[in-house]
Amino acid sequence: MISGEKMADFDLIIIGAGPAGLTAAQYGARSNLKVLVIEQLSAGGQALLIDVLENYPGNVSQKDAAGVEISGPKSGYEFAMDLQRQAENFGAVIKSGVVTLLKKESSRFIVSMADGSEMSAVSVIIAAGAKPRKLDIPGEDAFSGRGVSYCATCDGFFFKGKKIFVVGGGDAACDEARYLSHLSDNVILVHRRDTLRAQKALAKRTLENPAIKVRFNTVIREIKGEKKVKSVLTENVLTGERIEEDADAVFIFAGTVPQASLAAGINATLDDDGYIITDTKMATNVPGLYAVGDVRSGAFRQVVTAAADGAVAAHNAAKYIDNI
Repeated sequence: MISGEKMADFDLIIIGAGPAGLTAAQYGARSNLKVLVIEQLSAGGQALLIDVLENYPGNVSQKDAAGVEISGPKSGYEFAMDLQRQAENFGAVIKSGVVTLLKKESSRFIVSMADGSEMSAVSVIIAAGAKPRKLDIPGEDAFSGRGVSYCATCDGFFFKGKKIFVVGGGDAACDEARYLSHLSDNVILVHRRDTLRAQKALAKRTLENPAIKVRFNTVIREIKGEKKVKSVLTENVLTGERIEEDADAVFIFAGTVPQASLAAGINATLDDDGYIITDTKMATNVPGLYAVGDVRSGAFRQVVTAAADGAVAAHNAAKYIDNI
């Protein structure tokens, strides 16, 4: 805390302003709580990367009496801005900054910021999300959103009937490859090992799917294109042989990296993959501390379920605060 500056006190502090965090802010503020949301980047989180949010309930095209489309589904950015306005209209305060430390003193949490300021709250909701694990290869960042994606259910429809590469061998890669196989009969799953890591039943369905071609012992070394993805450079890890071939999209499922360091620092329980463990009330093992969205163990990692997590957590945080 800056010398001489009084610590700001809140009922509820939410760390992260994605769909989960912003929904929690709205529900918390509607419960007449003094709510602060802290976001280190831009409100909206990974939803900002969604070009067209077609699979959120109610977000559909609208047409006039003559059948002419007057508005379509919102983009992830538009949706995020609506969530932010809703939260602010109910009284939540949104602050930009980086949280460096979370601790608990007696019945209150202390949140320390990179700028030296500190805030306190009776309850905290961690909605910091999880970042897709990247391949760190040439072209991955350059074509993100232009053929490179980390979410098949978000972006798969744009590549209907196209040649699609999927990277990974775990449950997520097999699940998403199967989803994409409903959109294209030319899905190529590349995996650096000689067997899939997915559950046996899931791996079997993937291998038997006629629309999915599985290439073992294979990695992508580079993604090429101009305005969008045009080709990939693959390598056989056993022989070293490299081949450049046409591609329209590359979906990467190499795992995710949960942003759970703040929870770990306050001794919240994490699962084996580093995600925060909660109960059905979104409560962690630390009284008054909740976790929602992609950072939570077992999350479905969709916008709609993130919003539900946020509503549940805020409701139970309000009850906790009332009891305190």
